[in-house]
Amino acid sequence: MTNKEQAHDLLSLRDAVWVFLAFAAAYFLSALLRAITATLSPTLSAEFGLQARDLGLLAGGYFLGFSMTQLPLGHWLDVHGPKKVVLRFLALAVVGCVAFALSTNFTGLLLSRMLIGAGVSACLMAPLTGYRRWLAPDIQQRANSWMLMTGSFGMLASTLPVQWLLPTIGWRWMFGVLAFLLLLAMGLMVLKVPQWRLRSDTKAAEISADKSANANSDTALDKPSILAAYAQVWRNPYFRRMTPIGFCNYGGLIAMQTLWAGPWMAKVAGYTSLEAAGGLFWINVSMLFTFLMWGLITPKLYSRGLSANRLIMVLTPINLCVQLAIVLAGPDAGALYWALFCISGSVVSLAQPAVGAAFPASEAGKALSGYNLVLFLGVFCVQWGFGLLVDMFRNLGLEQAASFQSAMTVFLSLCVLSYLYFVRHKTER
Repeated sequence: MTNKEQAHDLLSLRDAVWVFLAFAAAYFLSALLRAITATLSPTLSAEFGLQARDLGLLAGGYFLGFSMTQLPLGHWLDVHGPKKVVLRFLALAVVGCVAFALSTNFTGLLLSRMLIGAGVSACLMAPLTGYRRWLAPDIQQRANSWMLMTGSFGMLASTLPVQWLLPTIGWRWMFGVLAFLLLLAMGLMVLKVPQWRLRSDTKAAEISADKSANANSDTALDKPSILAAYAQVWRNPYFRRMTPIGFCNYGGLIAMQTLWAGPWMAKVAGYTSLEAAGGLFWINVSMLFTFLMWGLITPKLYSRGLSANRLIMVLTPINLCVQLAIVLAGPDAGALYWALFCISGSVVSLAQPAVGAAFPASEAGKALSGYNLVLFLGVFCVQWGFGLLVDMFRNLGLEQAASFQSAMTVFLSLCVLSYLYFVRHKTER
């Protein structure tokens, strides 16, 4: 990438604000769709007779569909740009929302949920890829944190507002409205997001990937060049260092916030459906302000030598202690405990933009999407695995609260191991 190309790509403040708002509208809706199952879980469980493992699989279906698109997504973002890619993906999300609203059985719900996940899978990666080129380096981290804050607004909207609307319009019409709002967000993107120019360093990376694929054709016939293009991402020491903590700690944070915090409050702490929705509301309020503060303070922290690595290393043990407190408190671990869990765990969100910054701008899409694949596979495994563990412990004779506590203990153990791997495998970044 030449300095001339870099300067030409930078947006004016006015244009940058419009681009942020266009992407933020779509990401708001994607986060709402991600977390809405936590609020709807009592309704869906009663209507379709879902057990814990079914609920975990249904919620995780979003992340499974999301994960399936990540490898080609990163390649397409680098080549075709955020605007073209995200518009095509969001069309799938619209179809998924309509299909979910019309579903009459668990299979239909699951397949629709996977389609929704695939459709919104570009809603964060697209802006992060664009920001890597369109914004000055000193404000990229701020924009990234505020995109996550926008996601918190979406998850906030998935709690009490959804619970209030549920008796009025029902969950089926709710998904119809969400499909319409996605169409409006797509229209804003068409008007405000700039087109993508294929730069010289991106062209060189594509040629290099093609040569790598051809060189390996004797041993792997018809090997897709897209996998060859990701090879340098997988080999990067910093990417490998951040993989376990992204899978367990960051993926687990999203899994708990978007699903299992609600059932814990309802089935362990004894909350009513409305009280659980209220608890989720305040948990997401706390996360909204947490990401707002990360966006404000991270540039100052980084300027003083406090990198993402150092912050993760110092602050993650606090989150592990909160998890232990939740296990020990059991029925007393209500919304406040889960808010503290989410706030203390939010530091791992710094890992994602740090991974993107570890690669040249021409490879940022593949790096971010590759890491996003790690995160959302983690979310899927934790959401479904936690439900499987709860059912398993119940079948072994434990009470409901003890089953949740035991599953939480397993999750805590995995988070400790991934943190220790992060601490041990140090890299230059």
